[in-house]
Amino acid sequence: THIEPLLDEAMHALDDTDRAAVLLRYFENKSLREVGQTLGATENAAQKRLGRAVERLREFFAKRGLTVGASGLVVVISANAVQAAPVGLILTISTAVAVGGTTLATTAATKAIAMTTLQKILITAIVVASVATPLVIQHESQLKLREENQSLRQQIAQLQIDNDHLSRRLSSPNSSLVLKLPAPRLRSTIPPTGPPTEDLTATNLYARLKDHSTKLTARQVESYLDANSRGASSLLAAYRTTGDPALLEEAMQKYPEDPHVAFEAAFKKGASPEHQRQWLEAFKKSASDNALPNYLSALDYFKAGQADQAVQELIAASGKQQFQDYTLDRMQDDEEAYLAAGYPMAEAKTVPAWQLLLPQLAQIKDLSQHMIDLANSYRQAGDQVSAQAALQMAANLGQRYGNTVVGETEISRLVGMAVERNALNAMDPNSPYDGGGQTVKDRLDYLAQQSGQLRKTAQQMEALQPMISDQDWISYKDRWRVFGEEAAAKWLINKYGQK
Repeated sequence: THIEPLLDEAMHALDDTDRAAVLLRYFENKSLREVGQTLGATENAAQKRLGRAVERLREFFAKRGLTVGASGLVVVISANAVQAAPVGLILTISTAVAVGGTTLATTAATKAIAMTTLQKILITAIVVASVATPLVIQHESQLKLREENQSLRQQIAQLQIDNDHLSRRLSSPNSSLVLKLPAPRLRSTIPPTGPPTEDLTATNLYARLKDHSTKLTARQVESYLDANSRGASSLLAAYRTTGDPALLEEAMQKYPEDPHVAFEAAFKKGASPEHQRQWLEAFKKSASDNALPNYLSALDYFKAGQADQAVQELIAASGKQQFQDYTLDRMQDDEEAYLAAGYPMAEAKTVPAWQLLLPQLAQIKDLSQHMIDLANSYRQAGDQVSAQAALQMAANLGQRYGNTVVGETEISRLVGMAVERNALNAMDPNSPYDGGGQTVKDRLDYLAQQSGQLRKTAQQMEALQPMISDQDWISYKDRWRVFGEEAAAKWLINKYGQK
């Protein structure tokens, strides 16, 4: 609803050839091969041009305060192709193609782009009566898609209400939680380091890929790195998709002040405690408004037995409203690396979510247990106020993942719910949860219901995987980024469940 009114202006902001590529691909549903042939280029060149064009559109909207991923933007463009086709672009596309030395056939669909709404209706009626053009079928499909999207937007609205509620709690005077220093000596109940108690591995397995390696080779990522000037995001994507630590080292040397680089460096395998502390400090400095670096730093201090420094980090984190762990950005960059390596669209969209490591989730769970132990230590020292503050901080940490932004993984939501649930279990179940009359027990019941629903949806999705077509995998991934993983899964379950 925010992007649609600006779509015409955004399309006009593209150069002629980029605009022609977008029109052919997303307004007329041409294949990449057909787009390349029409523009006098190869299929690979057409794919790269489209990628750049969509990125320029995304940047156009970002400058106007509208943040959307490249794949999500494609969904929006395609869904609005008939209703929001920029007026007058038929002339531009014809000119761009002529410059390329080819001829573009003026179809009924492209003519409709340059017409008024009334003219579109008249032309559609004529075409239906005479040649039964696929435009009508496409239009009906888009109408159905809009109806489904309306239902999904209602779900997003509810998520927004939850997020607003969390923001009010974090920004209210009562959220200025203070823990007394020095902190009491902790009696840790955290078990030895080992596998997490919950399976944090993504279950979105692509049937024909599960028995094959999906790691890219150095040769496969070389062209991707060159096309992106070996920038920070491309080096990190190449590192994740190949597993080559030299690429991470290159990013660390070239871009030490990039928060994404600091994030990856903080989780580098086999790193010394000194190395980790160095990059946690770099992460805090480069992402000063983000609470995540402070949370990770607090865990590092807890592990080092420096409880007072950990408390200072927790207080700093609780005062920041921004919370970002870069999962969406990482998946998007990895997808582009796979596309550049020649992977089909369905596989390129599926593999990143399947293999992306989310080490921060296990760290967040570990930190929450330290915070509960800290609360117990305050309680044993007779400081009930600090004990309650520590538990509330842990609950807020869980909510930051539990009320995640649209497009984040459901495994992140499940971890957030588990963190909040553990914190609430350490509180009096009859104590008030918020100002709305809810108790801690009421909130626990709600979390149990929500996590149960998410797990049920995941089980249904897993059973459907062998039946899902490549095109539906693509649609699923695009819907995930626009409406959320749960909504996208329900769309697939509804579609395949009726067969």
